Amino acid sequence: MRKKTISMALFIGLFVPGLGVLIAATTLNGPMQELFNSYKAAAGVKAFSAADGKKLYFTKRIHSEKKEERSCTSCHMDNPASEGKSSAGKAIDPLSPAVSKARFTDPKKVEKWFTRNCTWVFERECTAKEKGDFIAYMMSL
Repeated sequence: MRKKTISMALFIGLFVPGLGVLIAATTLNGPMQELFNSYKAAAGVKAFSAADGKKLYFTKRIHSEKKEERSCTSCHMDNPASEGKSSAGKAIDPLSPAVSKARFTDPKKVEKWFTRNCTWVFERECTAKEKGDFIAYMMSL
């Protein structure tokens, strides 16, 4: 019965706008849920947008010094469920937590990678709203 309830919740979450974010947020472990809630408080929002997170994931920009196009997809591919490749050619486990179960389970790692990757792609720290939207998108996959 539990499996059927979860499947129905996921079905509703995918087809009812906004509800998917609420369902996705419930799949985070305790420490990650606390981090997610801290992003909500800092951003002043009640929920995050998986659609905005998807938009952020696919945003392309030109680096100011290197004059090269960068986006999350530069390393993590267009499909977050696919294996990626760093700019140095090193393999990166899929970003999607549906494929890589350890993704978005350790707040320290999440913060480390947001700092590193936001700086690399956007040449700045990501905002709390961007981080929450991004996680909401990843959790919706």
